[in-house]
Amino acid sequence: MSYRRKILVVLKGYPRLSETFIAQELLGLEKAGFDLTLISMRRPTDKKRHPVHDEITARVVYLPEYLHEEPVRVLKGLFAGFGKPGFRALWKRFFQDLPRDISRNRFRRLGQALVLAREWPDHGEWLHAHFIHTPASVTEYASILTGVPWTCSAHAKDIWTSPDWELNEKLGSARWTVTCTRSGFEHMRTLTPRKDAVHLSYHGLDLARFGHFAGERSHRDGSDPADPAFILSVGRAVEKKGYDTLLRALALLPGDLNWRFEHIGGGDELLRLKVLATNLGLADRITWKGALAQEDVLDHYRRADLFALACRIAANGDRDGLPNVLVEASSQRLPCISTAVSGVPELLEDGENGLVVPPEEPAALAAALEIAIRDPALRQRLGDAAEARVREHFDYHSSISQLSRLFEQEWQKAS
Repeated sequence: MSYRRKILVVLKGYPRLSETFIAQELLGLEKAGFDLTLISMRRPTDKKRHPVHDEITARVVYLPEYLHEEPVRVLKGLFAGFGKPGFRALWKRFFQDLPRDISRNRFRRLGQALVLAREWPDHGEWLHAHFIHTPASVTEYASILTGVPWTCSAHAKDIWTSPDWELNEKLGSARWTVTCTRSGFEHMRTLTPRKDAVHLSYHGLDLARFGHFAGERSHRDGSDPADPAFILSVGRAVEKKGYDTLLRALALLPGDLNWRFEHIGGGDELLRLKVLATNLGLADRITWKGALAQEDVLDHYRRADLFALACRIAANGDRDGLPNVLVEASSQRLPCISTAVSGVPELLEDGENGLVVPPEEPAALAAALEIAIRDPALRQRLGDAAEARVREHFDYHSSISQLSRLFEQEWQKAS
């Protein structure tokens, strides 16, 4: 093993309950021997933590979330920046970017980069950004200013809501970029001549944390009002998750079918969804659980009959990559119903290891739900096939090995 450099990992927020895939990767890199310091652009807002967060030993440094809240740190960063070799290059780049994105956000990223470059925690020797939108902006600016190379993990929203010019700039300056879906991978490769510097790397799952569930699955078929089929969904209540479509699909299920629905997750649209559920006459069948820790989510996967997620492309282009919750549910032999958006078909094949319908079509989703509720044998077959696919193709150790190789190759070149 070659000498491993100290990596400063820039994150939008840490810790976050909705980003277990990032925490899992950080822990995997630590276990592989990498020395990390986490640089968070925001302080945590979640009241709970997952167990994985407590296992990560890396120090966390918080940048000023808003520049006016910590003006002394920002001014010190600015004055220190004048003496750095990349200051003129950074200023030139910033004033190229600004006319294309005249926003407070653009100034905030510059200020955060100046603070990071001045404080430079733990003698960092490499920069790595999680998400190619704002965290990569801070990371790239800090790289220009300090001359320290950078790399990037791109995911979903960050790819599809970033303008092409910005992706082109960042893909050109990062040493390499990885992403977790084939659709994101192919899209980014169209935006850069450096196609070999873009890599596909599925997050996968820590299968030790999501061990095989050997318990008996229920034979509920929706015929018993006293024992209704249990439909589960886990995800933030935001536009791209399609929860309004899912509620409308539930409202279309026939009256003789007995079911209940539980939702796990926070999100800005929860109140609106609860109103919609009431208007559709569904409120007495739905339980809104809010955000839960990972061990509680796992318990729900093991008790549910079906998992449903109605992913869609939002009005601003935002979309999921491959939702980790689908991989998690599949690992527990829980059959999933979802939509043909982004990376979902890379995990679920309709009729083979799940049911996949077009997005934004409540009637198609309702038909799939009804079929699966009425047929416990189908659920058993789909769930078994889903687990087999996850355990063969979505073990996160392969992703950690790939990332380790990419870092090692860069450092071998440098030495």
